[in-house]
Amino acid sequence: MARRNKSIMTLPNRMKFGIFLAPFHWLGDNPTLALERDLETIQWLDYLGFDEAWIGEHHSAGWETISSPEVFMGVAAERTKHIKLGTGVASLPYHHPLMLTNRMVLLDHLTRGRVMLGVGPGALVSDAYALGIEPSLQRPRMDEAIGIIKRLLTEKDPITYESEWFTLREAMIHLKPYTQPHFPMAVAAAQSPSGMVAAGKHGLGVLSVSVVRGGSIASNLGDFWKIAEDTAEEYSQTVDRNEWRIVLHVHLADTKKEAIEQAREKSAAYQYDYFHQTMGTPFDYDGPKDKIIDYMVDNGAWCVGTPDDLIAKIKELVEQSGGFGGFMIQATEWGTREQVMHSYELIARYVMPHFQGSLDNLVTSQKWSEDNRDNLQALKTVSLSKATESYKNRT
Repeated sequence: MARRNKSIMTLPNRMKFGIFLAPFHWLGDNPTLALERDLETIQWLDYLGFDEAWIGEHHSAGWETISSPEVFMGVAAERTKHIKLGTGVASLPYHHPLMLTNRMVLLDHLTRGRVMLGVGPGALVSDAYALGIEPSLQRPRMDEAIGIIKRLLTEKDPITYESEWFTLREAMIHLKPYTQPHFPMAVAAAQSPSGMVAAGKHGLGVLSVSVVRGGSIASNLGDFWKIAEDTAEEYSQTVDRNEWRIVLHVHLADTKKEAIEQAREKSAAYQYDYFHQTMGTPFDYDGPKDKIIDYMVDNGAWCVGTPDDLIAKIKELVEQSGGFGGFMIQATEWGTREQVMHSYELIARYVMPHFQGSLDNLVTSQKWSEDNRDNLQALKTVSLSKATESYKNRT
């Protein structure tokens, strides 16, 4: 049996930063231009040094307009240099496992190893309904597909497998992955335990697509992770906190007042018009719409403020969870185009360095110089005096 690592991590040596791009676009906005903004956002993040961008898959409900993350990732890869691109997530019950695996292997080669496979059961019931899939079958089909995908990526012999919803006959992937042994894989996990169970059973990373809050089995982040650890132990697998990514809604500005006012109107529309009105998600708030942002910030569901506010929030999440390896921003358009881009720049300049070790030696070096400034100045004075004296005595 695999032995579970019970040690509590505080911070990784270098935390990964990225976005989770569903995307969310306002009804009435030109959808072609909206998709172009998504691509421009990823180009900006690539320039700023973000590590990852996870791209969603949706087929209904009007807001989330990327139906094939793989196609989008192929275009984004051509416009960027460094950032890794993941499906966030590929809805496994909608795809034949061999076809999806082959597409990801192709992208792995075309990007020289910059792709990641994020998987899930499918978030929108309306998608499953349109495809004729019974919602209660989505999670067990996801689990079944993960097992087959891992076999396709790791086994040398052809696979024959008969499922109620797909068939493999002496099947194997056409190309071996560019990344060895294969590209990273992660499973979405929100308030249901099924994602964490799947991560533990198959030894995958985790995308916690919302900060888990009260009223569910995962009301405590540390307990939520324990589901993955316990399941991994049961199935002789291992899970790694460094491959656990937590997603949070974030909008930053130079002051907290500015950030809240910039995001006040559109964040309310996002929460109420999409999640409550369109999706039917219960919302335990009955105040005015223009105060939704205050409610969500006050109860810790969103971080809207300054870089210092986000630094404090990440530290709080690390303490609550016991540690994780990646922090992802839920991509939204709560401000103007310029305000949204500035928010990402503030994260890159003033938040990421605190969790990636890039300030440590600079701080140490500055402190040493400050502590020794008098001695250093004395040495400088002696050196200048000798140089002056030497010049005087040159003849």
